[in-house]
Amino acid sequence: MEKMQEPEPLQPVIGDWYADPQGVTFEVVALDEEDSTIEVQYFDGTLEELDTDGWAELRLKPVDPPEDWSGSMDIEREDYGVDLEEEPTELWANPLDRFDR
Repeated sequence: MEKMQEPEPLQPVIGDWYADPQGVTFEVVALDEEDSTIEVQYFDGTLEELDTDGWAELRLKPVDPPEDWSGSMDIEREDYGVDLEEEPTELWANPLDRFDR
């Protein structure tokens, strides 16, 4: 009977987002090869520094960045100043429509 191998840990890439097995997501914001550390930022803005051994133990999977960019900004959705659900119709207007023919 063959022993199943653990999958190779993902290599951290600055700007990429990852999720741990519990679904907690974060972005890699810095790598320090000299100290063998990886700095990550969670959606709420919290920063954490991981060593490469800790990174390898996390069993991460790559994920898309969150569509809601407000997490680290400590603001509520209603305070964005824009309605994210509506498309800006003023961009659809033809500027020549304002001139008389």
